[in-house]
Amino acid sequence: MQIDYSKRIFGLDLMRTVAISMVVFSHIRWITPNANGVIPDIMSISGVMGVEIFFCLSGFLIGRILYKMYMSENFGFKNVFYFWIRRWFRTLPNYYLALLLNIFIVIYIGNQLPEHLWRYFFFLHNFVTEMPLFFAESWSLSIEEFAYILGPALLYLTLFLKSKTPKPKLFLLVTLLIIGAFLLSKLMYNATETVRDMRHWNVNVKGMVIYRIDAIYYGVLGAYISIVFPSFWRRIRFVLFPLGVFLLLGLIFLIPMNRIFIDAYPAFWNVWYFEIKSMALLCTLPLLSHWKSTASLVLKPVTYISMVSYAMYLLHYSIVMQLMKFFMPTEDFAGLDIAVFILVYLLLTLLLSDLLYRFYERPMTDLRDSRLIKNHFK
Repeated sequence: MQIDYSKRIFGLDLMRTVAISMVVFSHIRWITPNANGVIPDIMSISGVMGVEIFFCLSGFLIGRILYKMYMSENFGFKNVFYFWIRRWFRTLPNYYLALLLNIFIVIYIGNQLPEHLWRYFFFLHNFVTEMPLFFAESWSLSIEEFAYILGPALLYLTLFLKSKTPKPKLFLLVTLLIIGAFLLSKLMYNATETVRDMRHWNVNVKGMVIYRIDAIYYGVLGAYISIVFPSFWRRIRFVLFPLGVFLLLGLIFLIPMNRIFIDAYPAFWNVWYFEIKSMALLCTLPLLSHWKSTASLVLKPVTYISMVSYAMYLLHYSIVMQLMKFFMPTEDFAGLDIAVFILVYLLLTLLLSDLLYRFYERPMTDLRDSRLIKNHFK
């Protein structure tokens, strides 16, 4: 696999690598689901944090694309539609392949498919309703897809405003409007819904589209600042990065150590956990977005994991782990057996992700970048 490292930003690749590592690490809990204590709790929170890193990074990357697109003199619906086409070529092929594999696996192992399976094909399975246990990783893809639709659509609608507000300010206003609207949706949820437990929170707040799109638009806000105020963005990187890391570590370690759980702190979990996390991740972006490269010994594996991270995310749990658990139940495993199982799980995930990336994902993105597609949709 030929990689042009000069066209990549190591700091952003590092974010992806850390994110997918945290997610994969967290799902090792399924091997010993009855384990209790601080470490299992930290593992659970690390998985949530890993996905949140993906959200913020995704927002930063699409935000830079959207801003430059919006600033162009000929900005119109063609540009918006082309943006959607490019995102769909990047995300949908892998998603639908993983969805079909999950359907076949559930049928093969004799489990029941969700009642409204069709919703998965339109990313509606966790839009306003609790998501079924089927294809658990897919919750984040729904949030991503609707975030891709919402922001560009609102930017397009600003063309019909009879306002002399400069475009950069309109872009910022749209971004802040989205962040504010989804903060309000969480405040409304916290004020009207009865607190139950962390599982209920997991599928009814954390994993529901109508509460979570702002997680991506914090990254878009970072993209705006990095383009409009580049000198400021560069100057603050060494000040904000340690603050962001401190807040993130606090969320990962202090919560389970101090037993800050939803039954006693519902407002924290329903609202402020998400906002603190998003602002902390935003604080890390100035430094990471300026970290262009590093020593080859670190650069190569980090870049590689970053490139196959999307494939790893879709394969590692509902496909690899589920099949391994079906053929090798781990309830009676201990010591060396668990270690071997984990090693096989990690190696198999990496191997299958590499194959998916090389022979399916990358050809699809190459097709997206082909002159034929560009000429057809632009």
